[in-house]
Amino acid sequence: MTATPTKSEELRAVLRRCWNGILFAGFLSAFLNLLALTVPLYMLQIYDRVITSRSFDTLFMLSMMAVFALGVFALLDYLRARVYLILGERVARQLNASVLTAAVSEALRSKGASAQALRDLNDIRQFVASGPISATFDAACAPLFLAALFLLHPSYGFIALIALAALVGLGLLTEFFARRPTHAAQDGAIRVQMEAGAVVRGAELVEGLGMLPALARRWEIQRDNAEAGVWRGTNAVKAISSLSKATRLAIQIIMLAVGATLAIEHIITPGSMVAASIIVGRLLMPFEQLIDGWRQWANAGAAKGRLERTLAAAVGRKQSMPMEVKSGKLVVDRVSFVPPGADRPILRGVSFEVSPGEVIGIVGPSASGKSTLARLLIGAFAPSGGGVYLDGQPVHMWERESFGQQVGYLPQSVLLLDGTVRENIARFRDADPAEVVAAARMADVHEMIGRLPFGYETAVGESGFQLSGGQRQRIGLARAVFGKPKLIVLDEPNASLDGQGELALLNAIRAAKQEGATVVLIAHRPSLVTVVDRLLVLNDGVVERYGPRAEVLRAITAGTNRGPVRVAPSEALPAAATGQGPAPKAPPGRGG
Repeated sequence: MTATPTKSEELRAVLRRCWNGILFAGFLSAFLNLLALTVPLYMLQIYDRVITSRSFDTLFMLSMMAVFALGVFALLDYLRARVYLILGERVARQLNASVLTAAVSEALRSKGASAQALRDLNDIRQFVASGPISATFDAACAPLFLAALFLLHPSYGFIALIALAALVGLGLLTEFFARRPTHAAQDGAIRVQMEAGAVVRGAELVEGLGMLPALARRWEIQRDNAEAGVWRGTNAVKAISSLSKATRLAIQIIMLAVGATLAIEHIITPGSMVAASIIVGRLLMPFEQLIDGWRQWANAGAAKGRLERTLAAAVGRKQSMPMEVKSGKLVVDRVSFVPPGADRPILRGVSFEVSPGEVIGIVGPSASGKSTLARLLIGAFAPSGGGVYLDGQPVHMWERESFGQQVGYLPQSVLLLDGTVRENIARFRDADPAEVVAAARMADVHEMIGRLPFGYETAVGESGFQLSGGQRQRIGLARAVFGKPKLIVLDEPNASLDGQGELALLNAIRAAKQEGATVVLIAHRPSLVTVVDRLLVLNDGVVERYGPRAEVLRAITAGTNRGPVRVAPSEALPAAATGQGPAPKAPPGRGG
């Protein structure tokens, strides 16, 4: 049985598949470096043959050959650039879905950090596409230019070797002085960017409470601290880069001086002096580029490392086979949940069942774990203990597209994505317009949409038409009931609704119940409790009461605050929730 590759292995596999293209680019680089000898050889022939012979025919033939060689050089250079562009786009195309999936998974654990994964993928794409890898291939062709210099005169070769050693030493200094401070500072700069993004997203609150000056001062201090390390690393790189450029120019001057001396002594010809100066410049240039472009390599390496960690931490190992929800029976079996990085559970041993066509209401004080439970019910979070099962299958492991087609969810904070009202209700699928209208009518939002500037084609989201909180919530309800899902989870669905909107919500819940849907309703207002069949009271992450609505309400009214409500055996909660008797057996088709 072969092991399923992890997401980080997928990244490495994609990069490995680029090697054929990179090797082809290296093959082109070899010919490009050969053709780079065209100009120095042309100069050598001009000084040593044309000027002495005064032959215009030789000049013409040499010029035509040089022009042809440079034309081939331009063509191969273009092909090499195209190879890098194609490789960069291939990396992005093959990783886009995985990185977006990992970014969404990361967002469930750490708000704001997820966007960095998308930026990291773009940085890797730009690094590959822009072709700084070419400098390594050009540097690998150094023996070719060294051989040419030794052929012209050994003095040239030895001077070039000394120059190479100097540039390699400068490169090592770059790694020593810049890598560590820059990498550490980059992480700090990323955190500062995320905090600035949070301030911008909360513009109304920041402006309304006059928080901008204080936040600006705080942001400037954090930015200065983060940029200090980057500045130190960059400053070191710039200083070494400037020194490497000066070294290359100085070596070319030394070459000319040595060449002039040898020419005066009639040991070499003047043409070889000029050719040697050009060749040594071409020899040292890729090493200078590697030093100057060190930041590109460092950024790409850091982006690759962060992306590997994000992909490795992504929620994986889900079912890949689409499944259909037949009955819609929901079983929550001894569920516990501890958030990442925390040591105290939010939920402890929560158990209940909901049958098709039944509505369960979940109530409780703030911070009792209601919204966390909602996220567990739709598989956004993985339980730390126990399980949530729909038709006997763990919801967290369900293939997400088929799961989402059969489940409706309205979160406490409704988010409409950039797109039209129609696209948001249809969940950005290619849906029948009649289904979209049916969902809008079920949520009693059809007429409200008709009053928008462009009706169902009105652009909404952060960059679109600004809707009120109630309008967003009602469109979100239409999205939740779109496609007649078998399981509907509503988390505080009336938080922004007026009386008319709340009535529409109750009617939508009744309609879903008549369609045989399993409905989980998390509410604070007692007005919504009238539509539920069972009521579960959650307090400090523990089920405090559970049973038929009337009995639970009667117990609450009577003020019996100790122990769970006793219910009839036919309506009883699984014993694990009350602490009475053995835990329920696992539903068929799942592990213990």
